[in-house]
Amino acid sequence: MSDCRLAKTNSRSLLGSMNEFVYLGKAFSDDVRCYDSVELSLELATVPCGPLYGRHETPENELRAFAVAWVNDRSLSANPKALG
Repeated sequence: MSDCRLAKTNSRSLLGSMNEFVYLGKAFSDDVRCYDSVELSLELATVPCGPLYGRHETPENELRAFAVAWVNDRSLSANPKALG
């Protein structure tokens, strides 16, 4: 475990998104599809998220794109000849 800090945000958009995920989390956890926190996390990852519109739309797709870019970046830095 590592240390973390909690702080206020000035972004009403971020706060609204967080509140919406809390609301959806409660609704999904009452549903028979989500039995534990892992299933709930996987379900919430498929929900379109306002800050991601115009990019990858859902947390699941954003994470996938980030992972692909990270792997590609590591591949290029490990093999300088691949750069050109």
